[in-house]
Amino acid sequence: MDKKVIVNTRVVTPSAIISPSSIWIEEGKITKIAQGESPTIPDDYQVIDGDGHLLIPGMIDVHIHGANGSDMMDGTEESILEVSRICARTGCTSFLVTSVTSSIEDLMKMIENVKKVIGKEPGAQIAGIHLEGPYLNIKKKGMQNEKYLRHPNKEEMKQILKEADGLIKMVTIAPELPGGMEMVHFLKEQGIVVSLAHSDATYDQAKEAFATGASHVTHCFNAMRPIHHRDPGLVVAAFEEPHVSLQAIVDNVHLHPAIVRLMHRIKGPEGVALITDALQAMYMGDGVYQFGGHQVTVTNGVARLDDDTLASSTVTMNEAIKNTVQSGISLVDAVYMASTTPATILGLNHKGRISDQTDADLVLIDSEYNVQWTMIDGQIT
Repeated sequence: MDKKVIVNTRVVTPSAIISPSSIWIEEGKITKIAQGESPTIPDDYQVIDGDGHLLIPGMIDVHIHGANGSDMMDGTEESILEVSRICARTGCTSFLVTSVTSSIEDLMKMIENVKKVIGKEPGAQIAGIHLEGPYLNIKKKGMQNEKYLRHPNKEEMKQILKEADGLIKMVTIAPELPGGMEMVHFLKEQGIVVSLAHSDATYDQAKEAFATGASHVTHCFNAMRPIHHRDPGLVVAAFEEPHVSLQAIVDNVHLHPAIVRLMHRIKGPEGVALITDALQAMYMGDGVYQFGGHQVTVTNGVARLDDDTLASSTVTMNEAIKNTVQSGISLVDAVYMASTTPATILGLNHKGRISDQTDADLVLIDSEYNVQWTMIDGQIT
């Protein structure tokens, strides 16, 4: 039997930091969390010294497009595997393969590749697929390729869902488009998380979508109607709905720290999920890249189109936690937003927290939030 104990760590739980402590693992599951120094350890346990660092639950990225030169829409299996590797290096243990608006042929090829590699990941595990588009509003397209933007089409979506065979976990949609509310209802019936973004929805339209079945907001505040005191829009509608959770790109570019604090204050850590929304430049650095049919230039870590539109981000999940803490939110809450909240959104009941009988998906980080190692199902990657 595979048995491990991690000693000499400061364990971040959903409610507190336990220090010093030890984590006991059997067959990839956490079996015990013990507080105190120098526990008596049976001979059949492998001992892993945490060197006094922080131990957090594996982070879960529900919105990522690529990393380290690899774009998961490029038609290859290797790009998806490379994102898995890089995610693990940055403390992410599960992720949703996220599309951009494309032709139906390119989307189907991506789905086919996910089906081929799932279960064979070298690092972070694929938790499913997030479709960002193609049913998005051209008025708020951001970097989405308007050539492929279209109105919701239930027959097309049925074809996509059939090909994906249960892998579609989240769909981002603009509900105000013709057929949008019907699509929200249809996706909700399929057990899929319906998220709103790239949308010019009014407050009333957003409220209707949330009442119909939408429960999430993709990269909140970005690519949607802004808040105005006579036109509150989608964001205020989401703030008012207790069942609606929000994505936050905390890279100090997409959201001002005061907005991050506002989202946290209104929704709490259980209502905000940290994401990367990363493109292939993540883990690569500045340069010129192709993404979603566009040329994207990354300068000082910020990705933009030629017209200065923001085009995804280069932030990693461990950097997102660091930025969240530096914005004034507690480490416990920041970790909750990176791990526990996304696990809850996706229904991953055995991930996203350090507690008895959860999966041993764990990350050791130092005081500067650098990843020392990542463990998935009890194995250090």
